[in-house]
Amino acid sequence: MNIIIKNIFDQIKLNNNFVITTHANPDGDAIGSELALARYLSSIKKNVKILNCSPTPEYLKFMLNSEDEVFEFDPKLQADLIKKADVIFVLDLNHLNRTKSLENFIRESASVKICIDHHEYPEDFGKLGWIDTSSSSTGELIYKLIKTTNTKINYEFAVPIYVAIMTDTGSFKYERTTSELHRITAELLDAGVVPKIIHQEIYEQGSANRIQLLGRAFNSLVIDGDGKIAYMKITSQDLTETNTTEEDVEGFVNYTLSIKGVEVGIFFFELESGFKMSFRSATKVPVNKLAAEFNGGGHFFAAGARLETENMESTIPKIIETANEYLQQYLK
Repeated sequence: MNIIIKNIFDQIKLNNNFVITTHANPDGDAIGSELALARYLSSIKKNVKILNCSPTPEYLKFMLNSEDEVFEFDPKLQADLIKKADVIFVLDLNHLNRTKSLENFIRESASVKICIDHHEYPEDFGKLGWIDTSSSSTGELIYKLIKTTNTKINYEFAVPIYVAIMTDTGSFKYERTTSELHRITAELLDAGVVPKIIHQEIYEQGSANRIQLLGRAFNSLVIDGDGKIAYMKITSQDLTETNTTEEDVEGFVNYTLSIKGVEVGIFFFELESGFKMSFRSATKVPVNKLAAEFNGGGHFFAAGARLETENMESTIPKIIETANEYLQQYLK
């Protein structure tokens, strides 16, 4: 057992009251990691609550055993849970401002803060941090944490861990999909996970409205950088007119890399205030560095950023100009 995992388990043994949280607009890795860790803690008779600043996306609710397994944070109802927690686990993020409405409550809590994540450039906000940038996902780290105790990976653990790994590896196609990861996945399948069912729940349960929204994204497609940059956008008006929500754009950015010759794909999404961007790289351009130019971050091949005070339409040309500069730098 490495020293970081040992220190985490020391805190688990010493304490009884746990809170688990993750970033705004949680994805499969975020929710899956939370559920797997919470179920492990419950199995050893610990008190645990999952509190998130955003609601659980509809496409991930199939993993929940009950509606109260994950709570959308309400300060009037749950601030005391954070204040009185012995330990707060912060998963799948390494900058506390990404917890939005929970941030100040977490910072002011006297609890032990433990960050488990796989992204680069972490903020030092917790007593303990397990940041493994070589890992495919936070879910992979939660799997390893649970396995350290020789706990049998049953179906209740296996489903959220599989969802975490599958979604953060692009269905096992990204760089960190290793032979070790496939061996982990085999164990999850042995525990009862059926890949076809999980894939259907995640990717094939969208509404007709979402397909209409995707059509609007395709209609907005622009090719730049001599065919090496593709970008799409969705406006707030698009959402209103198709009766869709922010979670319906999940995965839209991936279509930009389905075009032959494209090296950098970008998806722009207009918010009530400002907009957010998702970046994808095909081969050599580090989009985490590109995202960092706009106060974002992520991984080499997948990253994101959010500009809450900028106008999307007027800012897009600057972002595309910067993306072109990255092409010139990294595709020599």
